[in-house]
Amino acid sequence: MHCTRIIRESRVDASTGDVGTADSLTVPFTMPAIPLPEIPPRRFDIRDFGAKEGGVVKSTAAIQSAIDSLGGQGGGTVVIPAGRWLTGALHFQNHINLFLEKGAELLFSQDPADYLPAVFSRHEDIECYKYSAFIYANGRNNISITGEGTLNGQGKPWWEWKELNEEEVLGDMVNRGVPVNERIFDGRDGHKLRPAFFQPMNCTNILVQGVTFLYGAFWTITPTYCDNITVRNVHLVTEGEYGHTPNGDGVDPSSSRNVLIENCVFDTGDDCIAIKSGRDKDGLRVNMPTENVVVRGCRGLRGHGGIVIGSETSGGIRNILASDCSFRGTDRIVRIKTSRGRGGVLENMWFRDLSGEEIRNEAIHLNMLYSGTRLPAQIVTPATPTIRNIHFDRITCASGKSYAVEMLGLPERAIQNITLDGITAAARNGIHLQDVDGIEIRHSQFHAAELPALRIADGMNVICDSVQLSGNDPTLVRIDGKGSRGIIIRKSNIIHAERSVSLGPEVSKEAVRISE
Repeated sequence: MHCTRIIRESRVDASTGDVGTADSLTVPFTMPAIPLPEIPPRRFDIRDFGAKEGGVVKSTAAIQSAIDSLGGQGGGTVVIPAGRWLTGALHFQNHINLFLEKGAELLFSQDPADYLPAVFSRHEDIECYKYSAFIYANGRNNISITGEGTLNGQGKPWWEWKELNEEEVLGDMVNRGVPVNERIFDGRDGHKLRPAFFQPMNCTNILVQGVTFLYGAFWTITPTYCDNITVRNVHLVTEGEYGHTPNGDGVDPSSSRNVLIENCVFDTGDDCIAIKSGRDKDGLRVNMPTENVVVRGCRGLRGHGGIVIGSETSGGIRNILASDCSFRGTDRIVRIKTSRGRGGVLENMWFRDLSGEEIRNEAIHLNMLYSGTRLPAQIVTPATPTIRNIHFDRITCASGKSYAVEMLGLPERAIQNITLDGITAAARNGIHLQDVDGIEIRHSQFHAAELPALRIADGMNVICDSVQLSGNDPTLVRIDGKGSRGIIIRKSNIIHAERSVSLGPEVSKEAVRISE
């Protein structure tokens, strides 16, 4: 029996920024309370510091002066009034709430010079120095962005930088042992990396609530090395009429802990929520996990994945609960992705009451071959990733264009101890399990338009209990691989179907048991 704990966190009034009543949250793992930022009651209006409305004259200095002045007095709320306000990079002080009134639009400059000097960052979860995030903080406590206004990144001029492939240059620096303080991507020598939209680093007690983010240059909200993060009632758009933001993820907690993401709407064209913990050698060096993350009540429209774990997993990711979310038109509902070289243990995750329609790829996808091929098998090292102890309950997929469920482990390390209960899916393909050990599928229904509804390759200890399979192929189950054994199918419709199970030449009849 997993322990549960009640978490209580305060709520904030979206129209005033004031702290309100408490809410509660139950999780199947031990997790502390998530406090909201402590913000003193004083309020400064950016117009009093010289900010000019209209979206033409840059008000960077005025807004930053308001932030710095409040910070010097112990903190408070910086008010962005209704209207259009143009700014460059903004850097938080302690105890600051950046509050956007209804009708306020904070426009971010399209001039890269407005985001210099370079600041300490993670780019695709590798440490470096690059252009400042549009809103940045390092080592700050009690910071928030709240209100009912809009933060418009106007990111299109940055997008072409993706074609420079500077991520490969950064990865090569890591492989050559270049120190972090020499990994500089600020335009010098032609090296430049796109900034995130909001990137707090090494911060505690963070809140983002009520606002809308539009079209940044790169990832949108990415707290890194942070504690106590709440993202609530936020609308994130990175794909639409303005265009498609490359790598336009919505919320990407990285090597952070105690995170609540709730009641948000994502229209991203990339991952809606992607939980990360460092990449390859650099992530293994830092070795900081992401843990204690709750996602609930969110909706995803376009996006590569609804709820994604990885692919940057080197520090490990654990204690995740995602519930009561719906996705329409995303590539996947749940995606867990890693690969050799990433390392990290991905464990103790619960996905409950999730639904998807018009899913473009696999509805549920666990993949340890995100970059690379299955064979040859390799020696297990600290860089070998682990996926284990993952639980899916009451997941529905009304229409999918690939597998309802696919799990791809490694021949040297299987995906371990996965349960699926109450899954209902109609997709082009059914279930594909490869290099797995300890999979239980119960009380579920799968309809596959093509191929066997259940395919197992080198799968051990797979139990299908009260699972109904249907499809257009008379062979409902296909089992291959000399590693396949301990497969039990009971209370299933396949025992009444002719030629329902096909065994590959390396699979013994004793490897499979079928019963009422």
